[in-house]
Amino acid sequence: MPPKKSQRRQQILEALAQMLEASPGNRITTAGLAREVGVSEAALYRHFPSKGKMFEGLIEFIEDTLFSRINLILTEEPGVARRCEKMLLLLLAFTERNPGITRILTGDALAGENDRLHQRVAQLFDRYETQLKQVLREAELREGLRPVIPLPAAANLLMATAEGRIAQFVRSGFTRSPTENWQEQWSLLLNGFFRQAISTPLAGQTGSAAS
Repeated sequence: MPPKKSQRRQQILEALAQMLEASPGNRITTAGLAREVGVSEAALYRHFPSKGKMFEGLIEFIEDTLFSRINLILTEEPGVARRCEKMLLLLLAFTERNPGITRILTGDALAGENDRLHQRVAQLFDRYETQLKQVLREAELREGLRPVIPLPAAANLLMATAEGRIAQFVRSGFTRSPTENWQEQWSLLLNGFFRQAISTPLAGQTGSAAS
């Protein structure tokens, strides 16, 4: 019995991710992808009108996976430091488990592809940084803490640290783990990151207003 359309689409995307991992630095062709899947190029195009749409399918998978888990982190973790730590570790661990897809995040796999794909990846990272910025902004209200540098710069520092490790992972041919020594580095990064804000935090307020 032939696979359903949704199953075939999933099979194509999985094959593309595997080829990106197996051939770092090489460009993927639809002919090679068709051979990997075991179908004709015409069959590929019945599921995706272009290779760009296949890359978009993988980018959507990345977005859905990361941001659904961020929502869980925000629900389960009340502390700002733990939220930031888990959000960054989520990104690093995801790339470690998905080396081929990580080539899309660094742009390595998108060389020569439509600019729209590069913009889509840039938007993904901007959205991630915005989420970190929001967590840091809430820190003052929740815990009376604020970064020692301006909030946008603080969020960008966290994001740049993660992106640098991801770039090293791809550049090393997937041999340099993005999570290696992360806990020690995070502890150093966190040390001195926050200072006590002048304003009083909402959490734990006492007095007549809370009575």
